[in-house]
Amino acid sequence: MTHRVPEPRRHAVRPSATRAGTDAAVRPRIVVADDSSLMRRILVRTLTDDGFDVVGEAQDGDEALALCIRHRPDAMTLDLHMPGTDGMAVLRALGAGGPPAVPTVVVSAFSPAQGARAVDALAGGAFDLAAKPGVGESVADFSAGLGEKLRAAAASGSARRAPVTPRNVPRHTPGPASGRRLVLIACSTGGPRALAELLPALPSPLGAGVLVVQHMPAGFTGSLAARLDGTSALHVQEAGPTAAIAPGDALIAPGGHHLRLTDARATTLTNEPAIGGLRPRADLTIADAARLWGPRLLLVVLTGMGRDGLDGAREVRRRGGRILVESEDTCTVYGMPRAVAEAGLADQIVPLPDMAAAILEELAA
Repeated sequence: MTHRVPEPRRHAVRPSATRAGTDAAVRPRIVVADDSSLMRRILVRTLTDDGFDVVGEAQDGDEALALCIRHRPDAMTLDLHMPGTDGMAVLRALGAGGPPAVPTVVVSAFSPAQGARAVDALAGGAFDLAAKPGVGESVADFSAGLGEKLRAAAASGSARRAPVTPRNVPRHTPGPASGRRLVLIACSTGGPRALAELLPALPSPLGAGVLVVQHMPAGFTGSLAARLDGTSALHVQEAGPTAAIAPGDALIAPGGHHLRLTDARATTLTNEPAIGGLRPRADLTIADAARLWGPRLLLVVLTGMGRDGLDGAREVRRRGGRILVESEDTCTVYGMPRAVAEAGLADQIVPLPDMAAAILEELAA
């Protein structure tokens, strides 16, 4: 698609954008793209109050691309539903190498019925998603979550840190009656794209089966599972309240629920309060799996913000299981893997393209 590049609309310069000193220099520079003038005002005010420098506003995709060329922002918020060149076309254009690459947080009116569109946006190159607050939902919670995602997006192009060397942990050799090994994957920001590369590279059946905890809002994980199921040998589906764990299945924790495991090694879903703003919380699932599988558990921690998975990894280590984490070089956000690696809990630090082979090697040992 050929995109016209109009003269970008002039954006009023706010005091925060011109303030001298170190504080102004470190304020992430953001472009806001939304066809609703009301939503643009809300986003600009919210982001400015939260310490961002909004350098431009766009009411459609063509203006968004022009502003990216003109300002080279650190990140962009992008609505999917815009006239003319919509958000998906903007993501395709950014991914095609035309305008400068800009980490993009999609801010759109998602609903469970639109979960497939959200997953399409992530597959199309979006850094992360933020659902516009609905009637009765907290704008403050929306603003805090959006700010966290935009800061991570803006920082995603920063210089890499020195790699962490994993501690040399002796391999546990289970007895012959220990049974098959369970693979448990935990991920967050960048996880859908990482899963889209990893799961299709795994065979079926695989050990005792696969569990996946991916941080996503309620209603979206079903679409993610359907997309992954169409490309994977494993049967990928959302975990149900009483689903058995089978060697040919990969069960994904449903958004909005914690995924717990019963003594019979079946899944169960709970509505316990969110932990650290997360439901599902990977730590809970990992701790249950470590208790039930002990040395037969293989934990894989992929890209994601925060430290979810660290407490679970400590329990895996205590019970003799093994832990692989994604290397910094291939992570969208080196947060969850970094927490586990820097705690000395990782048995291997593995680039994403090599992760499937590393899993198979672990299961064959």
